[in-house]
Amino acid sequence: MRPGVRLAVDVGSVRVGLAACDPAGVIASPVRTLVRDAEHDADVAEIAAEARARAAIEVVLGLPLSMDGTQGPAASRALDYADRIRRSLPEVPVRLVDERLTTVDAHRALHEAGRKEKQYRAVVDQAAAVVLLQSALDAERAGHAPGRVVDGAKVRRKPRRRGQGEAQQAPAGQVPAGPGQVRSSGPDATEGRG
Repeated sequence: MRPGVRLAVDVGSVRVGLAACDPAGVIASPVRTLVRDAEHDADVAEIAAEARARAAIEVVLGLPLSMDGTQGPAASRALDYADRIRRSLPEVPVRLVDERLTTVDAHRALHEAGRKEKQYRAVVDQAAAVVLLQSALDAERAGHAPGRVVDGAKVRRKPRRRGQGEAQQAPAGQVPAGPGQVRSSGPDATEGRG
């Protein structure tokens, strides 16, 4: 288990939830919710500032794969967002982690805590980020590299061409590293900078 703070990001269409862990990498806690700013990327700048202020060793971002493990429009948007964070924060690795059901788990936990839906709309994105980060921490503690690190190549899929099927798509659980490439898991999958 690598020591160091991780910052987790749960990206929604309207809000972005942030969570962080302690320097020992044991417990994930909510940080705050940001409003998406697709025009000026103010939310991306705030994530970069938060990561720097906490001396984070990596940013963990949820990749919303379909239930069958394929990448749909939501995953494409997350890949684009991960690339924007990476460009805004080049000194800190960005790790994409499968986030299927994290929002469902967050809603369930808030409901079980006795909060009504109107009360937890503002914090559900933070709670989802906590679920995502805790899952990544637990996986790493068990010896499994959580997700994949976004490298310097583009992470967006190629656009569809008329008359062709989907552009080369990564197998379930893998993240494209660039046009037609898939980042393989290897010893560097758990390495971070710190």
